[in-house]
Amino acid sequence: MHRRWLLITAATALIVVSCIAVLFSDGEADADRAEATPTASAPLDALDPSPSPSVSTTKPSKKKPSPSAEPSRSKKAKKGTASAKPTATTAPRTASGSAALAGRIRPGVSYRGVATFYDSDGTGACAYDASGDVMTAAMNHTDYETAKACGAYVNVRAADGTTITVRITNECPECAPGHLDLSAEAFAKLAPPVAGQIPITWELASPSDPGPLSVRYKTGSSAYWCGIQVIGHRNPVARLEVSRGGGWRQLPRAEYNYFLAEDGGGCGGTIRITDIYGERLTVPGIAIRPDVVQRTQVQFARR
Repeated sequence: MHRRWLLITAATALIVVSCIAVLFSDGEADADRAEATPTASAPLDALDPSPSPSVSTTKPSKKKPSPSAEPSRSKKAKKGTASAKPTATTAPRTASGSAALAGRIRPGVSYRGVATFYDSDGTGACAYDASGDVMTAAMNHTDYETAKACGAYVNVRAADGTTITVRITNECPECAPGHLDLSAEAFAKLAPPVAGQIPITWELASPSDPGPLSVRYKTGSSAYWCGIQVIGHRNPVARLEVSRGGGWRQLPRAEYNYFLAEDGGGCGGTIRITDIYGERLTVPGIAIRPDVVQRTQVQFARR
């Protein structure tokens, strides 16, 4: 009896040990499986040393490129100027005088531009009378410079070297800097009219014998208001003054080429005229005779 009990006990113990062994081996297998399977929070590329390229999900920016990213363009390129357009460049040369009172147009400087032509009789913005002198030109608006160019003599040279001399009597408002709109007769001496437009260079001139200059009071002038014009001057006129109270009063210049005394001060008195070189000419005894050209006995020196 006692022996049978021992056998049963031993068998039971063996069964228990076997069960424990089975359970232990299953636990190790589960642990191995757990190590081999990635968890849901682990990155997929942790299992692959050479991951495939990922596709970006970033949305494209709606912002415009910054100005620095755009190709830059010069202001001239935006305009799209034609090659025949004047460049308004200058080529300095030895000046024949200081011309301290000169404006944009200076002696001894060659200006580059184009020449066109129109029917001219010598009249225009400078308020000169029509004349038999057909060698005239209209100056572009910029170089006209509130009538400072009026009456100036200009040497105009074509590309083949042909040169003419014209007198500025008008303004060309739509012309670019450097552009001269010649009389038809003047243009024909440089090129056939069919050319229409030609490249030129030009510079101030001081002709040999223009004769004495003249003075004219504007229509409507009186002792209470007057406008004074200088005609036939060899060099460009820089200023005009009238004698008043023992001194000189400088008059402003209008775009139509008259020097104005709006209050009449100095009208009918002695006049002093100065050219761009600073030479002064004094003209006494010019009476107020509206719209009458009064010849003087003086002229600026040749430069």
